[in-house]
Amino acid sequence: MFPLKDDIPAKVFPLVNVCLIVANVVCFVYALSQGAGAERLLLAYGFIPARFGEHAASVFSVSRYVPIFSSMFLHGGLLHLVGNMWMLWIFGDNVEDAMGHGRYLAFYLLCGLASVMAQTWAAPASTIPMVGASGAISGVLGAYFLTYPRARVLTLLPVFIFFYLVELPAFIFLGLWFLLQFLQGWSHLLAVDTVAQGGVAWWAPVGGFVAGVVLIRFFRRNCSGKRIHRLRL
Repeated sequence: MFPLKDDIPAKVFPLVNVCLIVANVVCFVYALSQGAGAERLLLAYGFIPARFGEHAASVFSVSRYVPIFSSMFLHGGLLHLVGNMWMLWIFGDNVEDAMGHGRYLAFYLLCGLASVMAQTWAAPASTIPMVGASGAISGVLGAYFLTYPRARVLTLLPVFIFFYLVELPAFIFLGLWFLLQFLQGWSHLLAVDTVAQGGVAWWAPVGGFVAGVVLIRFFRRNCSGKRIHRLRL
């Protein structure tokens, strides 16, 4: 399933959401400009669970925590970047509407933090750099799931060799999306060698989504959820 758009226009210009997208694109272009040094950049500023555990005694060391947040703005390839930014573009503006600019930024970063910790719990000995905004964006999806459950999401649905356009309620689209992430994460957790597995850090989006569901009630502006609920009926 691939989302194309939703049916809820933003009420105000999503300043923070646009700035987050721009920041991710700028960081990606900068990494590309480093050529062979891009790999060193990912190793230095990507989040590595094993390295975080090794420095557990350095509780007050700033350098220990920088990769938690810098990793949210790094991506391993163009498709990785475009896929993440597209999801943020579709769903982030409405969540920013529901929270306001400042709260939305804090919420986004906290969900990113939760996603990193979830992946660290799942694979604490992993030496593979974790990069990407998917964990933080998953928190945005979790917030959207509760705030705009009746929104309609125009979805590109592949069935064998054919593609169909269908409109799905947000709670169905995002519920299926979360279920897929959870099942993938669980299968990796049960694998014998979780350290050596590369590819996708499946528990990051799971942790981010759960954080979004939990935190939305603290970050959403008063009554915004009720107001949207009436509009969708």
